[in-house]
Amino acid sequence: MPVLVITGTGTEVGKTVTTAAVAAAAVAAGRSVAVLKAAQTGVGPHERGDADEVARLAGTVTAAELARFPEPLAPGTAARRAGLTPVHPQDVAEAAAKLATEHDLVLVEGAGGLLVRFDATGGTLADAARLLNAPVLVVASAGLGTLNTTELTARELRARELGLLGVVIGSWPGSPDLASRCNVADLPEVACAPLLGALPAGAGALQPTGFRRAAPGWLAPRLHGTWDAEAFRAREAP
Repeated sequence: MPVLVITGTGTEVGKTVTTAAVAAAAVAAGRSVAVLKAAQTGVGPHERGDADEVARLAGTVTAAELARFPEPLAPGTAARRAGLTPVHPQDVAEAAAKLATEHDLVLVEGAGGLLVRFDATGGTLADAARLLNAPVLVVASAGLGTLNTTELTARELRARELGLLGVVIGSWPGSPDLASRCNVADLPEVACAPLLGALPAGAGALQPTGFRRAAPGWLAPRLHGTWDAEAFRAREAP
């Protein structure tokens, strides 16, 4: 199944812009792409959500959203406070599987980090990835503190026997400090997975045509929509 789950090491690490870059690179490689936002929070009924932003930046992609909740909270908490039906991992898996029958690549973007709860039973994006048997791409920050959060996320993926495709730095500063420069070498080591790209800070503010033109250059070739999900899973199998 051509599904890639995209999570972050936390909030505001550049997950949506990274999802847009992966989508744009895949479209440039000739693939049909869908992006599924598992749960959108902190956005009103008529405002643009993350999936809409991916479509704006990446171009011809199918944008889908399972649910949105008005308060900027974890999806499970936001759903409960709004008195709305929460999203469950099975809902995410079913929606992604349906999109996968119609597209070459489906990008499932989570909310916050890997273990942010969707519902009262503790369902998470990790559970959806398990149901889909899909690899996970982790978006991390560049600077001090990122090694700890990245390693914790990678360890949790391994504990759950989920495949980690690699790490992308979601916002690379124009003048990187010492920690950021060192982290380029250290992130692959702590994640036990390759560093697959870095997006320049402010990439999401580019005009869509410029974003689409530049996106493939920010990412390793294996994120240009040509990676083989089945081969990846076979490689990761014990």
